[in-house]
Amino acid sequence: AILRQDPSLDTPAPAPVPAVTLRAAEPGPAAFEPAQLPPPVAAFAGRGAELASLDAIVPAPDDGAVVSVIAGTAGVGKTTLAVHWAHRVAANFPDGQLYVNLRGFDPAGRAAAAGQALRGFLDAFAVPPERIPARLEDQVALYRSLLAGRRVLVLLDNARDAEQVRPLLPGSPGCLAVVTSRSHLTGLVAGQGAYPLHLDLLPPGEARELLSRRLGSTRVSREPDAVEEIIAGCARLPLALTIAAARAAASLSFPLASVAADLREAGHVLDPFEVGDAATDVRAVFSCSYWSLSDGAARLFRLLGLHPGPDITTGAAASLAGLPPDQVRGLLAELTRGYLLAEQRPGRYACHDLLRAYAAEQAHQHEAEADTEAAVRRYLDYCLHTACTAAALVDPFFTPPMPAPTPPVPASSAPATIEAALAWYAAERAGLLAAVSLAAGAGLAGHAWRLAWALSTFLLRRGRWSDHDMACQAGLDAARQAGDAAGEAHCRLLLGLGYARSGRHPDAVPLLTDALRLLEQNDGYGRTQVIAHSSLTWIAELEERYPDMLAHAERALEISWAAGDRSMEIMSLGDVGYCHARLGNYSQAISYCGQSLARSKAAGERTYESAAWDSLGYVYHQLRDHRRAVTCYERSLGLAREVADRFNEAGILDRLGDVHSSSGDHDAARWAWSQSLRTFDEID
Repeated sequence: AILRQDPSLDTPAPAPVPAVTLRAAEPGPAAFEPAQLPPPVAAFAGRGAELASLDAIVPAPDDGAVVSVIAGTAGVGKTTLAVHWAHRVAANFPDGQLYVNLRGFDPAGRAAAAGQALRGFLDAFAVPPERIPARLEDQVALYRSLLAGRRVLVLLDNARDAEQVRPLLPGSPGCLAVVTSRSHLTGLVAGQGAYPLHLDLLPPGEARELLSRRLGSTRVSREPDAVEEIIAGCARLPLALTIAAARAAASLSFPLASVAADLREAGHVLDPFEVGDAATDVRAVFSCSYWSLSDGAARLFRLLGLHPGPDITTGAAASLAGLPPDQVRGLLAELTRGYLLAEQRPGRYACHDLLRAYAAEQAHQHEAEADTEAAVRRYLDYCLHTACTAAALVDPFFTPPMPAPTPPVPASSAPATIEAALAWYAAERAGLLAAVSLAAGAGLAGHAWRLAWALSTFLLRRGRWSDHDMACQAGLDAARQAGDAAGEAHCRLLLGLGYARSGRHPDAVPLLTDALRLLEQNDGYGRTQVIAHSSLTWIAELEERYPDMLAHAERALEISWAAGDRSMEIMSLGDVGYCHARLGNYSQAISYCGQSLARSKAAGERTYESAAWDSLGYVYHQLRDHRRAVTCYERSLGLAREVADRFNEAGILDRLGDVHSSSGDHDAARWAWSQSLRTFDEID
């Protein structure tokens, strides 16, 4: 009968619904004070600044209705904060507190429709079902009429977008709506004047407080190292911390070190956070945000899981995805709106470690191995080409050869001046260090050792010795494994340079000697041989072996002349001049250093111009021409600061202090030595 659409099955037409009047719908007084807030978390911790921000927006009875949007990534504690604060201020809203979970990002089902939420609110005010209008617009009008003259707090939890929220906002003075979402809900901020509150990961101190509240301060204070490891393993994400705390609370006899070990030794980073509950399982919580993305944004999110650094720029993301930067900007914006990324600084995007692990899992599940390998190769190509460009600006003499072919690097990503190159290095240092290890692990030995070389230009100047050692050792291991003799020679040289500058001279000499031997066996690396001889020159000076010092410098000059390399000649002339100065041959020293100075000025080589002025300062100091020595050192110092060479800056200040002391200006000497000592301390 149903299939035939038998008319006898039809129900009678419903009687018309009479117009709704508030008086007719009024129930007893108790129904006008709904108290729908979920129970607060007993062990709430931290968020003092956020609570103060919310306290500041509580409206007075005659103020207009206020809206606040608490937004943040999955698991960051938006609902916990909102519910805790709502209970704290509930007394300010004597006419009731409404709550609805809009299920905008709910692993259990689809988002709630605004009409469904409205009917729940009308039920809370005991409006009979037959008096609820059919049309959404009429339901909104009835809802806002019921709130007229009343002070009500409305908590709209887990909203998907502004359109879902707008019909539920109160319009009466003295009312407050708090919305939580994984989206920025910029439309509410722009259209309804909502106060945005972006919730971030817990600071370390508040993360410890959370664990103390849940596990007891005595247990937490007993194992501070384990607690720090748990906090790091949970990426300071409140949801992950509460799961770890729950596991620890279930095993009171177990030390917290065992919980930390579970996090550290898990086969997959997210495995320890599986709890069998879709509402609190970290993977399930993340998945709701992930599956809401467009195809392009989802692919970019997956590929970002392959990126090794703490943050990424638009240009680097474009290389990873193999897409034009303009297209990637839109995808990054989508990920940022959904709190799967955060734009921590203009143009730099990041996510916490657990989200990164989830992205990597998705990449390995949904991307072909060939595609992930190609993405990593594109990214490393981008890093290497940009790093070589920056290195050539900072030190044109000591730069790894640019690999070919050159990938399409966005113009805005490649530095064009030495100042821009230094700023780029400072911003990208952590990512480049991680890229060296990524290249080594991917079997791209040439990328690994050349990246280490390009990065060393900056690290040696800034005195970042441990970073330098780590990068060069990774490059050396990759080159050895690949049988790359040139890579091994260059990384040995780089390690030797770092050891020498950081004061580990006995360890530096065999590395430099081995590097020189390997370089001499491979034609085409004359510049690197000059660097090796120059470094051995410097170590011979420290050990007061002045004839050996001059021999290395003269050999470097011979190589420079034979190669016809102007930059090598400039540096080698300066080295020979300084060796003569140490041997007391001052006229020869002035001649060689003067040639180096003139040529470096003509070539715009600020690094070697600084070195020439430094050597001349030493010569004039020995000749007791203190005024001229001070002038030379001050010019050298200014140039060292221009190229951000803190190591040589400290040395020049030391020698400048010596001149002032010799001339009897003890205040100036004390100032220069103090500045030198402070700089040496800062770079260790």
